[in-house]
Amino acid sequence: MQAVENFAPRVLAWFDEFGRKNLPWQQEKTPYRVWISEIMLQQTQVTTVIPYYHKFMASFPTVEALAAAEQDEVLAHWSGLGYYARARNMHKAAKMLVDELDSEFPQSVEGVCELPGIGRSTASAILSISRGVQAAILDGNVKRVLARFHAVPTWPGEKKTENAMWALAEHYMPSERCGDYTQAMMDLGATLCTRSKPQCLICPLEKDCLGRRTEDPTQFPIRKPKKAAKPEKSLQLLVLVNDDNQILMEKRPQVGIWGGLWSLPELACDESIALHVEQRFQTSIYNMAPLNGFRHTFSHYHLDIKPSRVDIGPIGAVFESGKYQFFSVEQVYSLGLPAPVRSILESMNEG
Repeated sequence: MQAVENFAPRVLAWFDEFGRKNLPWQQEKTPYRVWISEIMLQQTQVTTVIPYYHKFMASFPTVEALAAAEQDEVLAHWSGLGYYARARNMHKAAKMLVDELDSEFPQSVEGVCELPGIGRSTASAILSISRGVQAAILDGNVKRVLARFHAVPTWPGEKKTENAMWALAEHYMPSERCGDYTQAMMDLGATLCTRSKPQCLICPLEKDCLGRRTEDPTQFPIRKPKKAAKPEKSLQLLVLVNDDNQILMEKRPQVGIWGGLWSLPELACDESIALHVEQRFQTSIYNMAPLNGFRHTFSHYHLDIKPSRVDIGPIGAVFESGKYQFFSVEQVYSLGLPAPVRSILESMNEG
């Protein structure tokens, strides 16, 4: 893959005229503000992130505020964004910054990478955008631009190909206007060099783009070899409601799906709800009604969820170490909830 001349100047000239400059994290570009945006933007589109970012920064305007917050509060602000390990790692990193680094971000990419949940590309984005450090990024947008521009014939997830693309990214990174260039490459991939229907005719790199010279530039980047169909799993979720119209919630373990969030008690689809409630919670059932089931898809499997509302009497079971807790309807919505659980509760209350 041979580099070409004037790559960065063309990208920067395009950015000056057409690039996005009014996104909320582009104002007051501190390492903290840029870091929060970069974590939120992983696996999530800009339009989805913006309202979450505003709310998050209003509640946690500084790294000290984020470090001092309870994890439940952080996860509540993240509820609906998915990939909750991002929020848990961000909270851990904030505590490390405050407790071990006097609230200051490290000066080097290697130093930033030592914080939980931050890899090389994210660390480079934080430092280049907030401090003007000459550090190349290779996020999904940049991979797509470079893979098309050079018509890279192999899947970028392969180590050899990834290393070659890192070399290109570093070669094209200018010594000046590093933050603008980083933002420009992100914008180019997000707005012109999109996955489908790229706008090649108005792209500043169109003249030398090898992908453009083929009949189908969207064949680049080469797609990951197909895996077998996603496995399917199923479970029942119980909306247990007591005489005070409070809902019993279960705190999920820190690791695994929905880690650290509040969810609904669950059981296998072939288990008896009545028997489970009687044995697990030592209570009786007044009324039970199935709710609309649905499928929720994770990155690696499909989950078929069958919810039910169950009105129960007083609970006799001991609640071990705060794993279970009753909340009013108003309190529930302030918790960090998985999106499917929030959907169940909202649809039940609307009905």
